[in-house]
Amino acid sequence: MAEHNITGNKGEKMAQEFLFEMGYEILACNWRFQKAEIDIIAKIDNQIIFVEVKTRSTSSWIEPKDAVTLNKQRLIIKAANAFLEEENIDLDCRFDIISVRLDKAKVEIEQLKDAFNPMI
Repeated sequence: MAEHNITGNKGEKMAQEFLFEMGYEILACNWRFQKAEIDIIAKIDNQIIFVEVKTRSTSSWIEPKDAVTLNKQRLIIKAANAFLEEENIDLDCRFDIISVRLDKAKVEIEQLKDAFNPMI
């Protein structure tokens, strides 16, 4: 497996643990619809949270949150709509980004709530 895939998988697992510890119920991971994938789908307080996880090492020059392009946002929103329809869910939802920055000495996890608007 390529190094970036290993890093990404590690970050996604850390993000799942982070959300679980914060009281979120994890509904699905790596949920796919057509060309889109939602890293984590969670629920808290009668709200569905669609989470894109971006993991970087400290040597990376781009901030993880900046890697979620407008095109990526559109794909996530399309997949989220499909998930809600398929699961017959009628709850409020939001789109978060979790940034995981890995360093040999420490790990930084940042959750950006309402990171982008589903109306794009």
